Amino acid sequence: MTKSYPDNPSLAIRPERASDFAGIRSVVQAAFRSAEHSDGNEHDLVERIRKTDAYIPELALVALLDGKVVGHIMLSKIRIGHAQALALAPLSVHPDHQGKGIGKSLIGKAHGKASESGYTCCVVLGSPGYYSKTGYKKASNFGIYAPFDVPDKYYMVFPFGASDIPAGRVSYCEAFGS
Repeated sequence: MTKSYPDNPSLAIRPERASDFAGIRSVVQAAFRSAEHSDGNEHDLVERIRKTDAYIPELALVALLDGKVVGHIMLSKIRIGHAQALALAPLSVHPDHQGKGIGKSLIGKAHGKASESGYTCCVVLGSPGYYSKTGYKKASNFGIYAPFDVPDKYYMVFPFGASDIPAGRVSYCEAFGS
């Protein structure tokens, strides 16, 4: 199902399809090409996640403008302590379309679907300047900690309204290499 947004009627967001994979790969590569903190392999991470049990097809979304993939988001299963939760990785918008609200639209749509599916929260490793504008908060304030060494302010969580989000150390699927 596609959804058009009133502020940009030609923007549609829907779950990814196999026919989108080449376009997604291209967008992810372009989005991270000049990113300050990138290993340059985010496109490979997307493909590795799809091959694991952590992959949730309905939470891997594309943003389309005039039928062309211009953005992508993937939420996948993780564990926080002994509880299941989600991780946002990666979020990508083609550089030609950044700064127009596409990333925030993808996050909002993915969060809505995740909340409806019963998930309690989602973690992200990213820019606090960007992700705090979408409701992410410092994960350590909730007793949630990354499984790797990272400055505290870059590891964040978005609670889906649940007051009982899990606490503990995060465990990612094997696709992340952690």
